Amino acid sequence: MNVNKSLLPLVNPLSKDNPVIVQVLGICSALAVTAKLEPALVMTISVTAVLALANVIISLLRNTIPTSIRIIVQLVVVAALVVIVDQVLKAWNYEVSKALSVFIGLIITNCIIMGRLEAFAMTNRPWASFLDGIGNGLGYGIILVIIAFFRELLGSGTLFGCQVIPQWLYDHGYQNNGMMILPPMALITAACIIWVHRARNKDLQE
Repeated sequence: MNVNKSLLPLVNPLSKDNPVIVQVLGICSALAVTAKLEPALVMTISVTAVLALANVIISLLRNTIPTSIRIIVQLVVVAALVVIVDQVLKAWNYEVSKALSVFIGLIITNCIIMGRLEAFAMTNRPWASFLDGIGNGLGYGIILVIIAFFRELLGSGTLFGCQVIPQWLYDHGYQNNGMMILPPMALITAACIIWVHRARNKDLQE
């Protein structure tokens, strides 16, 4: 599929250069917040917003930031954005904010965010950096949502907290797989996604 070159920063992270299943970054979030779909979706929105805005800000400042303190400046920008996101989330949905607990704060040290700031925003214009932030945030989020979908469905029989597996199945002996809501199953599910993705993309095979 031919894609306009200017849109590559947005499109590539969705599959070809996905930060989670290709670059193997952000795996900690997949283990921590994917037992349910709602926290995974909120984390996706939060990381995408922080990454896109941080990319733009760093891109605008890239020619004025001394090389010796660039990492400190990047951390300060990300930390400020995370505080804003955390406060908005607490005001908008306090229960989800409690469920995510410290993981919103840990966005500050998310290797995807720091990696994109250093590798892309520091050397590219604001619009391209914005697209790169959106693309990598959504690429990260797609994997989180897929993992959360299977973990919640098979582990709890629900999606977004609503029961989707019919009661008659339970009446006939069906039981939820309790292992699916344990952190190791997030890693195993992610491994399955990586396997399928690489099987379909021969150029990624070593």
